[in-house]
Amino acid sequence: MTKQKKFILPESEIPAQWYNILADMPNKPLPPIHPATKQPLTWQDLAHIFPEECSKQELDMEHRWIDIPEEVLEKYKFYRSTPLVRAYELEKALDTPAHIYFKNESTNPLGSHKINSALPQCYYAKQEGTTNVTTETGAGQWGAALSYAAKIFGLDCAVYQVKLTMQQKPYRSSVMRTFGAAVTGSPSMSTRAGKDILTLDPTHPGSLGTAISEAVELATTTPNCKYVLGSVLNHVALHQSIIGLEAEKQMAMAGEYPDMVIACFGGGSNFGGVAFPFMRHNILEGKKTEFIAAEPDSCPKLTRGKFQYDFGDEAGYTPLLPMYTLGHQFKPSNIHAGGLRYHGAGMIVSQLIKDGYMKGVDIPQLESFEAGMLFARTEGIIPAPESCHAIAATIREAQKCKESGEEKVILFNLSGHGLIDMPSYEQFINGDLQNYSVSDEEIEHNVSQLEKII
Repeated sequence: MTKQKKFILPESEIPAQWYNILADMPNKPLPPIHPATKQPLTWQDLAHIFPEECSKQELDMEHRWIDIPEEVLEKYKFYRSTPLVRAYELEKALDTPAHIYFKNESTNPLGSHKINSALPQCYYAKQEGTTNVTTETGAGQWGAALSYAAKIFGLDCAVYQVKLTMQQKPYRSSVMRTFGAAVTGSPSMSTRAGKDILTLDPTHPGSLGTAISEAVELATTTPNCKYVLGSVLNHVALHQSIIGLEAEKQMAMAGEYPDMVIACFGGGSNFGGVAFPFMRHNILEGKKTEFIAAEPDSCPKLTRGKFQYDFGDEAGYTPLLPMYTLGHQFKPSNIHAGGLRYHGAGMIVSQLIKDGYMKGVDIPQLESFEAGMLFARTEGIIPAPESCHAIAATIREAQKCKESGEEKVILFNLSGHGLIDMPSYEQFINGDLQNYSVSDEEIEHNVSQLEKII
């Protein structure tokens, strides 16, 4: 009997609704609050920065299912469904009894999962009459996706890219500019926030926190401009749920159900996207699937961060969010997984960790690239450095299965390919990469600066 390796849904089976886990969570996240008044924010408050419909979705604790707008669904059908793939060769290389599946989000024209949220955010912005959108990006996947989506919906787009990753991955900037976006390295001298950061530290390499500050400032000082975000917030995880909803149907096609769901973790969008649709069965039906978020050892907010209200950006422009954080002034090491170099976790994930529905694991940089190399040589796909963390965590679990003899089913999200990240692979192959870790003292110092609201 021929082994079936790839499972793809017909167009008629692509989900027409997103899943909102907030409606099912036994303990709802604490609300985002205004930094000055310390009062919970309303969607009207958020709509000063974000598109109105996204602001409503952000605080929606009631509706489990939210309709995908028809125009967005039609755009989804350009590249969805994405394949669910059985990693037979990886299983063979690991000599494991585990059944390993991956959801391949690298197959769309932008090469990563980020387009799943860029399309609806630009659609909503266009619907309310916005003409400009702005954002931050780390490794550049989100910036590329937004640049493309903005062009589709006739919006002007300005992207602040983390300066270090702009240097590490110059072709990401080229992709954004190809789609018509204006791209600026952050921190820059083009905003008050950027100038303040550079005044304190002229050699600051940039972080997602600095880039968010600059993008938010641009949005609030530019007429008819909205800020859109590629991770962390609830509505972004909502849009990404298309990943897990498809994967549910595809796992049924394969005749299996995951014992574990794994994804890399920066702010939480691709993790929530693949995990939350499966997690609802744990919450509502008592299933026992394990959920593992793989973060860099150099940016360990899930395992070593503190649960506290903190800003989502370095300058303190955003609302205060209840999250596991390393402190918004934390400077991540210059690892190549630029999309994971973020100081905090989203509100939903932070609450789910508190309630024991999931856990985080830390992956050193060298282990992540070793995993990515093995995956490339067995499955023929070069994964993004971010996705390598999910592969490394999967390999750890598959090796445990080998030791115990358990035949577990593992699903991980391949959030993007690494074809524009080849300089980082070349450095790894040449032995020029190293691991980075952060001390307890540094974490404690940064978190101690936060106002103790909780």
